[in-house]
Amino acid sequence: MSALDASQADQLEELDRRRHQRVKVNLLGRCMFADRREFPCQILNISPGGAEVLSPAKGDVGDPIIAYIDHIGRIEGDITRHIEGGFAMAIAASSRKRDKLADTLTWLANRHVLNLPEDRRHSRRLPKKSEATLILDDGTSHGCRVIDMSLSGAGLSTKMRPPLGTRVHLGKLGARVVRHFEDGIAIEFMRIMSDAAIEKTIQKEFF
Repeated sequence: MSALDASQADQLEELDRRRHQRVKVNLLGRCMFADRREFPCQILNISPGGAEVLSPAKGDVGDPIIAYIDHIGRIEGDITRHIEGGFAMAIAASSRKRDKLADTLTWLANRHVLNLPEDRRHSRRLPKKSEATLILDDGTSHGCRVIDMSLSGAGLSTKMRPPLGTRVHLGKLGARVVRHFEDGIAIEFMRIMSDAAIEKTIQKEFF
């Protein structure tokens, strides 16, 4: 191997190591086990290749597992071992999805370091179309108006006041309620998307 090839190999190894480095997090979600039972869960640490999960149920080693996690969305894979209060899982994903997950984890790690309020992490702007549909956790649909939005959340004008932490959908985009104000609510998206993708997703009407 030439010196150049060796250098390139070292760079690739370092890149792979960084992209699979575990990020300590405190993210809530739900896990669905092989028997179709669902339980709330909490992610302790995660990389594009695996995660450690706290859960009331552990499943069996080797069983498939699907999890829906705040900020990250759906991940799936197999249970690899049991830990105290939960289990570890290997994440099965395409290279493209692993890259997207690595980008999301980088954002989560930076957010933890910076410790900035949500509305300071991403600049707010007005949407191209303000009318949207708010889907509550009971499945009911309500018209609302998007006051402003960013890559990670939005302010909505609505008469609805779901409890803080409640999971909702704005169009097809999953979110949770983080604040109430006089004319509506503030929500935080469960995953980070581009401006164009957010606009397209929240405008998919259900009426």
